[in-house]
Amino acid sequence: MARYLTPAKIGLLALIELYADEAVPSDAILPVLSFITSHLIDSAPQPPSETWSKATRSTTLLLSIHAFEDVLSAHPVLLGMPGRRLWDSFLHKLWSIDSLDSLHSFFSRLRLLLQPARDEPRQDDDPDPAAPGMRLARTSVFGMFVRRCRLEFERLRFHDSAELWKSFVAYRQPTAAYLRKKNPGFERLMFDNVSLLGEREDPTFEALTMAVYGDSLTGQSTGAVPMSTDDMAGLLEFQVEQMQKYGNRVPLEIRQKLQGLIHDSHLIPSVSHYVNFLDSWRAGDHPNAFDNLHRYFDYTMQNRDRLFYQYALMNLAVLQSEFGCYAEAVDAMLQTVSTARENRDMMCLNFALNWLFHFGRAHPSLVRHIDPASTLGSARETLAFLRVRAKEASMPALLSTLLLSEAKLTLSNGESVATALENVVRSSHAIVERNSRPLLAAHSLVAASLWDRLGLADLAASTCEVALRAHAPHGVFDDALRLTCRLASGLADRGRYDDALRLLDSLGDDDNGDAPLRAWKAHQHWRRCRGIVRLRRDLARGDLDAAQDLLSQLLQNKSDDLEPDMAFVVDLLRVDYLVRRGDLSLASAAVEDLLARISTDDTKDVALRVRLLLVKCTLLEKAGRPQRGLSLAARAASIALRARLLPLVYHSVASLSAILVSLSEFDAAASLLRSTLPRALEHRSSSLSGRLYSLLADAEMGAAGALAGRERTERLTGAAGALDRAFGFYTDGGESALARETVAKRGIVMRVLEGGLGGEVAGKYVSLLEQEAGRTAS
Repeated sequence: MARYLTPAKIGLLALIELYADEAVPSDAILPVLSFITSHLIDSAPQPPSETWSKATRSTTLLLSIHAFEDVLSAHPVLLGMPGRRLWDSFLHKLWSIDSLDSLHSFFSRLRLLLQPARDEPRQDDDPDPAAPGMRLARTSVFGMFVRRCRLEFERLRFHDSAELWKSFVAYRQPTAAYLRKKNPGFERLMFDNVSLLGEREDPTFEALTMAVYGDSLTGQSTGAVPMSTDDMAGLLEFQVEQMQKYGNRVPLEIRQKLQGLIHDSHLIPSVSHYVNFLDSWRAGDHPNAFDNLHRYFDYTMQNRDRLFYQYALMNLAVLQSEFGCYAEAVDAMLQTVSTARENRDMMCLNFALNWLFHFGRAHPSLVRHIDPASTLGSARETLAFLRVRAKEASMPALLSTLLLSEAKLTLSNGESVATALENVVRSSHAIVERNSRPLLAAHSLVAASLWDRLGLADLAASTCEVALRAHAPHGVFDDALRLTCRLASGLADRGRYDDALRLLDSLGDDDNGDAPLRAWKAHQHWRRCRGIVRLRRDLARGDLDAAQDLLSQLLQNKSDDLEPDMAFVVDLLRVDYLVRRGDLSLASAAVEDLLARISTDDTKDVALRVRLLLVKCTLLEKAGRPQRGLSLAARAASIALRARLLPLVYHSVASLSAILVSLSEFDAAASLLRSTLPRALEHRSSSLSGRLYSLLADAEMGAAGALAGRERTERLTGAAGALDRAFGFYTDGGESALARETVAKRGIVMRVLEGGLGGEVAGKYVSLLEQEAGRTAS
């Protein structure tokens, strides 16, 4: 296997020579130049689908000459016989290299394409400066490529140059049938002028030709891989870059091609083991990932001693964490920190400390054994330290991530929203300043979370949609998955469960066998999000048997297997299921257990505590003792308002209003609800809006009981209108039981107002029951 030169590069050189001789027509200049440069330099960042197609084109060019035909056959030749194409001129130039000596002459002639250096003496075969044609600048892309190819060819030993010539013959031979059709005088041994002359003089010379070229005479492969070690290493590093950047696995077609190339080559680069490690990791194959990681670093460190030992430990720690071996992951990452300090590798050290910080926030119980004196201190001090180190080391990706982490820490502690927004803007500035486009999706995810906590559901959804369309294709697939799951959760809040499931299923479309969800971790996260949406739908519709099956599947995983936020959502849904089953004692015990766990963990979000307090108020309300939750509701409202958790403020107002109604403070409850409803509707939660309107109807109905005449009628009419709105929201959200309860309440109101409408309301109630029965049967 050659170090740099391949038959495909000889083809590119011939095409560059055609361009320099001004033999390319004007309408073909742009396609030809784009084709050449796409194989010489890295283009701008592209979505994963396009980058993998680029890898396919590169592999196709290395293995087949027909990649040139696809570009050149569409354009006519500039000068020559009518009907000739640029493809014919290209083949004429390639087939003019008809011997190993001609190949040497071809590479010697390449210097004529370059502008002469100032101190270079003029030679006899130099072209006249006034002659037509162009000379390439030595520092241009084409000039540097031509210079390197000449230098690499001059460094080749005779055996290697002969192998390159035979590979070139095999690479070019598939076009022999086309030339024979165009030129009846084309002979079988035209590929080698020496063999052609030898056969004319001695018919037995063909045996020697067969011994040298083998199956090249029939146009079949000789078994040699027309690929250089430079191309092989470039393709492998490209795979590593794409898998690390986008979090996907290698497409099956490309993977099979590359495995065939590596299998046929005489030299297997050690990077191939790292590619196998990443692919096994994404596929969820822990044993093979572990073996390939050890194999890669065993080969690598034979020549580099302990220079990259810290990266082996860091990869090992991340691998152990992905598969639930958290104690081993922490130990490996602590060794990474120590080794990176010894080797003065600041980049690895900063990433390791950042990983430890985020891991400690997600799993605090697993890092408590670390000596506080040896760590960086509190969370805020840690982030400040890492931010300074990231600035000093010029690491924009880490700096942006740390600023977003500070924003999330500020929000989870219930501190200033302005400070959190400032960190989000500073992160955006760092991304735009360094043009780190892959980080924009993660930035949008934090921004959407901020808008959602402020109750601006439409703005949060718009942020997610813009990020999915504009930024997610250029970033890690995990960010796109989380953005999609957040959008699906917002649709589920509005009761659009089927739309949410369709949105999640769109990620699983696999037309080409290359869906991003082939990655194991992404697939597990997607399945859990989809299961949570289905569970919420079944609970809303009252299908408790199906909800029990889904809940048992979600609870089969240990709490550490789920992400902390997702585990908390599953716990709350379990409480909701128990409440709908009527098992309030078990639900209360589950809430108390969650409160006890959160109270001992300082890293938990303040929103989780407020949500549990509100769930406890709801349980007391269901048990018929809402007054006992007054202090809890007031405390939840105070914490939520101070932390600007506006959706939880609205839920707190609902709990307080229910307590006021139970205390016969109807006017106070109605006034509180009227002032809250306009802002609560911006949150776009069907269940919340329906509950607020239902409580407003209860307050209006209670106030009407102490009135008479026109005021009583106005209050009853207001209660009926509120119940109509509540019924609409409950219907949109699929809350069948609450919708029937609302219809029953409206029947009572209408009976008091106009006693003749009770039958109409009863019919509506029966139709709701029939619809629910049909849905359950289906």
